[in-house]
Amino acid sequence: MRKFGVTLAAAAVLALAALPASAETKKVRIGTEGAYAPFNFIDSNGELQGFDVDIAKALCASANFECEFVVQDWDGIIPGLLAEKYDAIIASMSITEERKEVVDFTGKYYNTPAKFVAKKGSGITILASGDEAGSVSDMDAVELNADGLKGKIVGVQSATTHENFLNDNMADIVEIRVYGTQEEANLDLVAGRVDMLLADSVAIDDGFLKTSDGEGFEFVGPGIADSRWFGDGAGIAVRKGEDELREALNDAIAKIRADGTYRKINDKYFEFDVYGGES
Repeated sequence: MRKFGVTLAAAAVLALAALPASAETKKVRIGTEGAYAPFNFIDSNGELQGFDVDIAKALCASANFECEFVVQDWDGIIPGLLAEKYDAIIASMSITEERKEVVDFTGKYYNTPAKFVAKKGSGITILASGDEAGSVSDMDAVELNADGLKGKIVGVQSATTHENFLNDNMADIVEIRVYGTQEEANLDLVAGRVDMLLADSVAIDDGFLKTSDGEGFEFVGPGIADSRWFGDGAGIAVRKGEDELREALNDAIAKIRADGTYRKINDKYFEFDVYGGES
């Protein structure tokens, strides 16, 4: 998850749900990035696809909204919401205290940890001791491998929870290199210009490790899910004071989880429950 692009200007506005307009139908514009596979991306036909997109379509149908997508670069996605370019953000945005100062969130609609990726056989270890294959929910309880990581270059997408985590925890150990999109960071790892990446574990697995470019790379270290940096999962952001829209979306999330729609979308993209533990 992110989680702060798209070169297809023609995809700036795409139809999301073909609901008939009526007095009872609310028009809602959804902002997303379109460069964060498998959650949101532009396919070879120029169409917006992904888990976020399918979830948004299902929520709009459940809430009886007439919706359209607006594609927006990640680093401008909250400013775009505040400027009223769209009404909600469905783009794998982590619910964090920092973001809650400027926008309101629904509850989560999925939750996955962050992980590092490096070249296979790199020998890089992230923790000084402990379970490298486990999941860390409290960084105070572990120690980073300062000697082994010293001088390593870590790529990360800019304006993300992952960048914040690196700046707060590893800035004095590694060199942090930021990129406008996750794809740009992936390409520099392949080219050998960075030693590691930090990203959402599902996005980097499906969007990189399972592709031909990612064949020589693997996860290293534990999953990291400390809520101080990664929040409580990915939620839908709306402008402050838009309580009616926020609650309608919360209700829609509950409905699609109860009626099996969420599970069908989940299983289209993942072999596990991406929602995470109940909260």
